Amino acid sequence: MASVTYEHVWKRFGDFIALNDLNIKIEDKEFLVLVGPSGCGKTTALRCLAGLEEISDGAILIGDQKVNDVAPKDRDIAMVFQSYALYPHMSVFDNMAFGLKLRKVPKEEIRKRVEEAAQVLGIEHLLKRKPRELSGGQRQRVAVGRAIVREPKVFLFDEPLSNLDAKLRVQTRAEISKLHQRLQTTFIYVTHDQTEAMTMATRIAVMNKGVLQQLDTPQTLYDRPANLFVAGFIGSPSMNFFSGSLRKDGANLFVDTGDFAIKVPENRVATYMPLAGKEIVFGIRPEDIHNPTFAPPGIHAEPVEAKVDVTELMGNEIFLYLVTGKHSCVARVDPRTRFMIGDKVQVVFNMDNFHIFDLSTDRENPLAVR
Repeated sequence: MASVTYEHVWKRFGDFIALNDLNIKIEDKEFLVLVGPSGCGKTTALRCLAGLEEISDGAILIGDQKVNDVAPKDRDIAMVFQSYALYPHMSVFDNMAFGLKLRKVPKEEIRKRVEEAAQVLGIEHLLKRKPRELSGGQRQRVAVGRAIVREPKVFLFDEPLSNLDAKLRVQTRAEISKLHQRLQTTFIYVTHDQTEAMTMATRIAVMNKGVLQQLDTPQTLYDRPANLFVAGFIGSPSMNFFSGSLRKDGANLFVDTGDFAIKVPENRVATYMPLAGKEIVFGIRPEDIHNPTFAPPGIHAEPVEAKVDVTELMGNEIFLYLVTGKHSCVARVDPRTRFMIGDKVQVVFNMDNFHIFDLSTDRENPLAVR
């Protein structure tokens, strides 16, 4: 088992910078997820660790060993790709055993490792089948099993669930999480799906345009995003944003969007007073916009007038797509809500949970409290 460290890692493809001074310390046995939109550099970071790409500057360490010049086969890592990359003419057993055979591992040891890995993954009854006889989920488990039998220090997963249907993705996601608990090995997992990241990770590294935006636990990223990008990327539906300004009125502070003005609770005024008079972006999550009839008791509820544009009944909740002047937003409301498309309604914002970002920096006041 081993930690992994990126120290000031740069990766350039000609004039294009894929990784921009990346610094991450991944602890031993941690499940770290690299997440971000397509082209953000997350897969490049994984490939550099695997030795499939040479870094331009900086250093990568596995444990205490610098591996910049170490061949991929000697880095003691195992990688699971988006495509299953199984040999179609080989049985499941032979696919899983192939890497061990190349390393001249004794036959009895190969059999033992393959059978143990197959049992862990629940595919012991498939060992004699060929890949064409397997479902997508079974093929993915074979690909994971091929990595497990190597008993590496670090597992690398490059969007392994993207080829699976929605139901199977949820099931396999849970299996990979249980596998991490069982193996107690360092996992580094790349995805563009923030739901996968939130449900699986010990910590999440959010990346954009080759730059690490924030590295923290899933709950901290959700509750205290460092900037507008992280706030908009983490959460589904994503956070609502309203451009406007902070207006001081005596001892009170108001968020003024031009379409509506709402009062900042007294316990948060001191935090945001330095931004008074400045252009800001006000952020609030869909679950903090309520139908007043079903709003939780005891919250700082500020009313806002809106028009219902679209409704989506999800069974246990309703998504309301609302328009307030030049702004639009999404509310996640109680399923007993009977608002209809075109209705002019009043909703309430829970001002116990909101974010204010300085437009000049895209960052939230670091003294903000929750």
